[in-house]
Amino acid sequence: MTHVQAGPSCTQILAWLGADVIKVELPGRGDITRQQLRDLPDVDSLYFTMLNCNKRSLTLNTKHPDGKKVFEELLRRCDVVVENFGPGVLDRQGFTWERMQELNPRLTYASIKGFGPGKFEDAKAYETVAQAMGGAMSTTGWEEGPPTSTGAQIGDSGTGIHTVAAILAALYQRETKTGRGQRVVCAMQDSVLNLCRVKMRDQQRLEHGPLREYPNKSFNGVVPRSGNASGGGQPGAALKCKPGGPNDYVYMIVQPQIWAPLCKEMGREDLISDPAFATPEARLPHLDEMFAVIETWTSKFSKYEVLAKCNAIDVPCGPILDMRELLNDESLRARGMIARVEHPQRGTFFTVGCPLNLSDSPVEIESSPLLGEHSEEILGELGYDRAAIDRLRAAGAI
Repeated sequence: MTHVQAGPSCTQILAWLGADVIKVELPGRGDITRQQLRDLPDVDSLYFTMLNCNKRSLTLNTKHPDGKKVFEELLRRCDVVVENFGPGVLDRQGFTWERMQELNPRLTYASIKGFGPGKFEDAKAYETVAQAMGGAMSTTGWEEGPPTSTGAQIGDSGTGIHTVAAILAALYQRETKTGRGQRVVCAMQDSVLNLCRVKMRDQQRLEHGPLREYPNKSFNGVVPRSGNASGGGQPGAALKCKPGGPNDYVYMIVQPQIWAPLCKEMGREDLISDPAFATPEARLPHLDEMFAVIETWTSKFSKYEVLAKCNAIDVPCGPILDMRELLNDESLRARGMIARVEHPQRGTFFTVGCPLNLSDSPVEIESSPLLGEHSEEILGELGYDRAAIDRLRAAGAI
């Protein structure tokens, strides 16, 4: 019962881990993302295909009496139901947690919501709203600039993976201890806040004085936006590389033990004993100067050349990779993190593969389903014969 991103990202991971995922969709329309951001006319969008691989599609109108009966049959037989509707949608259709328990005490009912119980409980949330209210935006960006969202979908897909963990825990407890299903709820605000845990750490550290590893001059009582500072115990920065394009940068972290080897590599042995740079403590007030010196060096090479030179002396360093570079990365393709998928209508598309690797459970990625592609197959498994299926279709229940 999932749509758009948060729910489908969760159920796609479950499908990749071996679950038989039945995507229940509204007849005639389906998941709204089938039509959103299309790059080809009258073909399911990449928005949809990349979030719904390895699933089966059943079209079902759960507001129709016959559709409700079909849904009840599904609930009786399934292990998990997942939904990310607005607050109370399934309750208003008569499918409360109590009703689901009556139909199937072993069922786990998982919901993805914007917020947990409290003053925002009934509010709707979207990706950037979750980032705003979970602490991410206030701590992202530059000190002089506005709060900034991250390109990573930490609200939607971030909550999806949190929900995967909760569902698996509920199933494990059912199988090993209780024999019962559980009610699982994951809130987008909570998931973003969990991913901002180190910023909550820093908020409490502020009670004892300024955060010296931050480049900011003032704090005003809250964790500031700190640009590309690492946020950890070691200073880091994004540094320009040759030839100077928008993503010709490396991100480098300067650990105490690599300072001397790095200075030698840069041809700046004089900095090893310079009182302003000789120790980590001495460097803290001079981070801007330090990284300016390093950037003068990195600007002479491509980001991949800098990576090779840094790896040779154990300097933590990574090139800024854009989406085109990632899409065409040979190593990512070789291990399936960029996966080639054949779709019956759009032909070939690429998707991000399963980030979870299990030694005995390799993942084979299959195309997302066409709308209602498996309706007859699934209804047959529920005991409906051809005549009954035809009646359901004629009545508008499927």
